[in-house]
Amino acid sequence: MTTAKNVEFKRTKNGGWSGPTLAVLLLLVAMPSWSTNKPMLYGKHWIAITGKPLAASAGAQIFQRGGNAVDAACAMLAATSTMFDVLSWGGETQALIYHPGEKKVIGINALGVAPSGATADYFRQQGMNQPPEYGPLAAVTPGTPGGLLVMLARYGRLSLKEVLAPAMEMAKGYPIEAQTADAMERMKAEIRQWPSSAKLFLVHPGESREAPHPGELFRQPDLYATLAKLVAAEEQGLAAGMDRRSAIMQAYARFYTGDIAEDFVAGSQALGGLHTLKDLADWQVHIETPVMSTYKDIDVYKLTTWVQGPVMLQALNLAEKIDLTAMGFNSAKYVHTLYQIMNLAFADRDFYYGDPYVPPVEPIDGLLSKVYADARRKLINPKHNDVAIKPGDPYLFQEGSNPYLDYLARWTNHAQPGSNLMPPWQQASVDADAHQRRFLAGTTSIQAADAQGWVVSVTPSGGWIPAVIAGDTGIGMSQRMQSFVTDESQNPYNVVKPGQRPRATLTPAMALKEGRPYLSFAVQGGDIQDQVLLQFFLGMVEFGMNVQEAVEAPYFWSYQMRNSFGDHRAEPGKILLNEQTPAWVRKKLVEMGYQPQYRDKTSGPINAIHFDQRQGTFMGGASDFGEDYGVAW
Repeated sequence: MTTAKNVEFKRTKNGGWSGPTLAVLLLLVAMPSWSTNKPMLYGKHWIAITGKPLAASAGAQIFQRGGNAVDAACAMLAATSTMFDVLSWGGETQALIYHPGEKKVIGINALGVAPSGATADYFRQQGMNQPPEYGPLAAVTPGTPGGLLVMLARYGRLSLKEVLAPAMEMAKGYPIEAQTADAMERMKAEIRQWPSSAKLFLVHPGESREAPHPGELFRQPDLYATLAKLVAAEEQGLAAGMDRRSAIMQAYARFYTGDIAEDFVAGSQALGGLHTLKDLADWQVHIETPVMSTYKDIDVYKLTTWVQGPVMLQALNLAEKIDLTAMGFNSAKYVHTLYQIMNLAFADRDFYYGDPYVPPVEPIDGLLSKVYADARRKLINPKHNDVAIKPGDPYLFQEGSNPYLDYLARWTNHAQPGSNLMPPWQQASVDADAHQRRFLAGTTSIQAADAQGWVVSVTPSGGWIPAVIAGDTGIGMSQRMQSFVTDESQNPYNVVKPGQRPRATLTPAMALKEGRPYLSFAVQGGDIQDQVLLQFFLGMVEFGMNVQEAVEAPYFWSYQMRNSFGDHRAEPGKILLNEQTPAWVRKKLVEMGYQPQYRDKTSGPINAIHFDQRQGTFMGGASDFGEDYGVAW
């Protein structure tokens, strides 16, 4: 990458200096220069990247059996769910798929909904300000099985039996990796609350270490039996003369309306959960048209307001008319400007995003209007962090009028004037480490592409450790209900009620250039997701990083938006910087009103594919943040 070490300056006759312009100098000095910890992946036939090495190997196996990128992505989804890689089978799945035949990006919405009886009044009657972080009352209806089955049936090539084979072998027993095993041990007090979970995860009861040891075979016989039922339903359909797609949907029916549904609901209700058979039967996967905005000559696609995806498009709209390159990568001015852009975009997320299938209707046209971005950009204070940033009024840039102006006038993330207290709804005491864990909660990422042109970007989540296991199904239940609010004034579009999806953080991304795949990218990590994906995208587009450099680059995290988990608290001005940040940048940011913290790795576990359309090859980046791994051929 470009560095300043070969830049030459000369003294002029009038006593000045000649050389690069100040803007270029700032860029050269501030540009990162490092050797990546992982090599870039290269392939021309296929590529598979996800959160665990064994799961990436599952995707590679499916490619070698003749599957396409959708088949491989589904196999990786099944494997990561079986490995409890911050998700399990009862969680939620969302995906972007590039269809080479139709030459378009397709969205998959497989996020569960709040079950019967889950209302704001119900949780208040239980003494809760919002749905809990863990336990059966945190669980929406399972979405991952439905998402996997619909993607596979509609866009895959292989049978369900073939695609589930790696996960089923793992369910019989696989050598568990340290990260997950240690999470079980760390959370064993919570796990003991639910007998079915303790039976599965705490395999050495009464010993000093009750969780499996790293490398120990972790066996899940109940989950294996459930997956075998899905395969049996497919085989029965094929034996009856059904085509491939219909036979796979037989497995879908068995999960959501058959004996698996009955077992899941019985397991949930036995623990105090609210799920009913009707909740599972009424739920469905939606195949959607994703939202898109153009950044210069690149079309960027995200899922709509049932996740936080549009916030990155809003941020790109705000950034497009600012010369970020001239500021220099990770200069104080660059960090400050992006932080302010995030403030504006995430404030809108926190007030306007929710389930588009349930009224009220989100103002997405206004939110993604370039003219709205022009108006919001004028609010950026170039010299100091603005803790008072509020949501805007996107209704001024689309049809209709804003029905929530009263709520908007009172909305705040910052302390009341003259007070050291946060707003009343945020005044609960908060453990800083717990808050950061919540901020990063959930999600793995899956990236797959093949030579036929299929591209898949997935960010599945839900049912992470400590997961509640639903009876004898072996299925870990979701924890996504905590992303709802119970106070309408805080976000009238995301109030918990039966049949509604919580606004989730999960946010796969895809970009096309000249109508062809350019980037496919996603990341694990709750509220940091669209923050680091924005910086990843700019790193490649504005600063010339290759894809591996961009997934490992030292980004920053803002905490000024509301946490989507637990307490929903915001921490205006708090920023996480990389330990590489120079002293002069640290000093300047403090002067600009920031409270920095530091870590050695701040990229987040980004996984991505960059497409060389001229040569017809793939370049893959697998994060060095966690245990992410890729295989290409």
